[in-house]
Amino acid sequence: MMHWIIAPVLLPAMMAAIIVLAARFHETLQRIFSVASLVATLAIAIGLYIQASDGTVTIYQLGNWQAPFGIVLVADRLATTMVLLTAVLALPVLIYAIGSGWDRRGQHFHALFQFQIMGIMGAFLTGDAFNLFVFFEVLLIASYGLMVHSGGATRTRAGVQYMLYNLLGSTLFLFALGTLYAQAGTLNMADLAQRVAAADVENSAGLRVAAVLLLLVFAIKAALLPLHFWLPSSYAEAPAPVAALFAIMTKVGAYGIIRVYTMIFPPSLPLMSGAHEEWLLPLALITLAIGMIGVLGTREIGRLVAFSVIGSMGMLLASVAQFTPAGISAALYYALHSTLATAALFLVVDVIRERRGSVAGELTAALPMAGGALVAGLFFIASIAMTGLPPLSGFLGKLLILEAAEGGALMGWVWAVVLGSSLVAVVGFSRAGSTIFWKPHQLAVEQCGSVDDPEDAQGAREIHDPAGGNQPLPMLAIGLLVSLLVALTVFAGPVTRQLDATAAQLFAPQPYISTVLETPGKEIEKHDDDHADPHETNAGGHELPADESHEPGTEATTDDALGGQ
Repeated sequence: MMHWIIAPVLLPAMMAAIIVLAARFHETLQRIFSVASLVATLAIAIGLYIQASDGTVTIYQLGNWQAPFGIVLVADRLATTMVLLTAVLALPVLIYAIGSGWDRRGQHFHALFQFQIMGIMGAFLTGDAFNLFVFFEVLLIASYGLMVHSGGATRTRAGVQYMLYNLLGSTLFLFALGTLYAQAGTLNMADLAQRVAAADVENSAGLRVAAVLLLLVFAIKAALLPLHFWLPSSYAEAPAPVAALFAIMTKVGAYGIIRVYTMIFPPSLPLMSGAHEEWLLPLALITLAIGMIGVLGTREIGRLVAFSVIGSMGMLLASVAQFTPAGISAALYYALHSTLATAALFLVVDVIRERRGSVAGELTAALPMAGGALVAGLFFIASIAMTGLPPLSGFLGKLLILEAAEGGALMGWVWAVVLGSSLVAVVGFSRAGSTIFWKPHQLAVEQCGSVDDPEDAQGAREIHDPAGGNQPLPMLAIGLLVSLLVALTVFAGPVTRQLDATAAQLFAPQPYISTVLETPGKEIEKHDDDHADPHETNAGGHELPADESHEPGTEATTDDALGGQ
């Protein structure tokens, strides 16, 4: 019996309700409950990942109703990897929010944060396309509140833009699901995989429309060009912990593309012929180029990191668009890396803005900031990771992507754009780093006479950091993210082997489909009477022998407690 699958969804939802109803006026209690919830979620995520690491596919049937009639949550290698990544990211981000005081700058921060985690976890674990939409809406509603946290006209304007673009995506998502249901009669992903595979190619126009609409929806979430315009202002103007958590939001779009277009609409399907290499790959390469050009052209450090997010998503989707096991594995490794690097950069940017006074994040010279050496070191490490320079994980991720592109129709373009954009990114981040951390030294010499004078140097620093730079928790949170990047580099071998196995499981989905559709539930309960049919049938109407067992390497579970058995 596996009830733990629903815990990453249920625990944050319950904690958000407790915070709102019982601790809304108690800041300390809110912080304790929120941190405790994320620590427990992280422990559960580790357990689920370990269970799925041998190829086991586990399901949870809500209300004990068998798929495709009931809602199911499915924990396979891909889902548990993304759940673990979310939990690993959320804890340092929350620590930073508490240490920097961002959680006190508006109402209901912790409750919204927990609802955001709930929506992200549900999106990764659900086995039903409609409930993917539901969890999308949960995380988006929470993100709207977090976007405008602490107020301000600029932040509110960016939040409205963010909301409008995502409402457009939600509308398209509903149209896509309606079309898909009209054609296939189901929205369970495993059931859809069987029905779409058996569909008549000559009469599959509706399925083609649904496939294209779903790709547009996920492209909006993943900020794929030309649907990326919402991201720079939204991420740059969002509160730093929110922007850092949003590092996983674009990965939800990439996850949707990987899940739907390896299981329901795989490249081998005749109706999807040419869609990936002719459309998705070129758009991904253009997105990569535009993102890195934005890094070079922007004059504000927050927007610089936001444009690097666009570029990193182009890089990731360029690997996904190969739709080979090697390409998906490389994309997943790069997703792990870019999520951690992006979050670290957004948090470092917030420290820079706070310590530079009125200059904030503008790429202009100013007097040195307090603790500048430590901040510069963290920015340097995170920038190396983000730009893909050796020896950190970004370099390894790009190597894997280039290797996965070998033999592809656009291999030359992939290599040229990846390498060229990496050079542009290096120039952009180098310019930003030298402007913020090196030029202040020259400016201090001009204004103070010599930076070797301790009193003058300290006076210059205090102007731009009233707190004196004494903020241990924010530095601890950034240090944790940087340490995770180092660990991802050191343990690249074991990580890539697990991701290779994850990609292989995605391209052999039969155990997933069998586990979801053949797990007994309320719909196929046997009754003790003389007229009972001795044979069971699965959701697709195929007769199953009474002693048929699941395929090796899979585990099916049911919810007896909720089913009242």
